[in-house]
Amino acid sequence: MPNIGPGELLVILLIALLVFGPRKLPELGKSLGAGIREFRRGTQGLKEELEGSFREPSPTQPGAPSQTVVVSAPPQPVQVVTPQAVTPQKATPATEDPQRG
Repeated sequence: MPNIGPGELLVILLIALLVFGPRKLPELGKSLGAGIREFRRGTQGLKEELEGSFREPSPTQPGAPSQTVVVSAPPQPVQVVTPQAVTPQKATPATEDPQRG
């Protein structure tokens, strides 16, 4: 993606000023800034959580707590499927569609 230079940025701002008007433009800037800040906070929180999970001590290190997960589920009934008899049928030749020609 090419970089946006000062000329292109000025054209974009002039178009935004014409479209939204001088009264609405500051409100849009505030809401855009708030949205960007909230997005950065969210991504920073995810980044810290991900990095923290990589920093957890491995179970081979002494003093590291070990965790064992035991899952038990009741046995599910087995459904037996028996094959049914299939009677062969005559194959009918495909007829040409007169409209397809």
